[in-house]
Amino acid sequence: MAYYSHFKIRNAVRHLKAGEVIAYPTEAVYGLGCDPLNENAVMSLLDIKQRPVDKGLILIASSLQQLRPYLILNQAMIERVMPTWPGPVTWVIPAQSWVPAWLTGAHDSLAVRITDHPIARRLCDRYGGPIISTSANASTRPAIKQARKLVQAFSGSGIFILHGPVGDLKQETAIYDAVSGNRLR
Repeated sequence: MAYYSHFKIRNAVRHLKAGEVIAYPTEAVYGLGCDPLNENAVMSLLDIKQRPVDKGLILIASSLQQLRPYLILNQAMIERVMPTWPGPVTWVIPAQSWVPAWLTGAHDSLAVRITDHPIARRLCDRYGGPIISTSANASTRPAIKQARKLVQAFSGSGIFILHGPVGDLKQETAIYDAVSGNRLR
């Protein structure tokens, strides 16, 4: 399938490693992403989103191994989250003390997901770690599901767009607290 071409994924990874913001398909909508440890890239993403830094961001990954360095996990949390991954469920998990505030926002935790979207998953595999995943829209605008609208919204912005089909999820992913198990969104 053309959407899985090595060239397209490699090109997206090149943009991530260069500290740029990219757009890519996820389980429900197109997402914006960047290197989570590149402060300039994250600030650029937040500026595009018109999103305050204190809200925090979501990281997606292709495996728990990619997320472990960021998280404080115990066995009970692992047993709670792993049956839902890979899949369209985001968990808020206590963050390691070194995790930058531009990721956690005003919280001491981090929202994370092991994605099951094939393009996003391959992107994380090739990148070799987690990437930021937030809906590709300004905070005051609806999330974007169609490539045509994505191109219209970001033409001239310099954002690299990794085209592909968005998943079948009807709304953005559910978010749960890994400590309590309570649904947050």
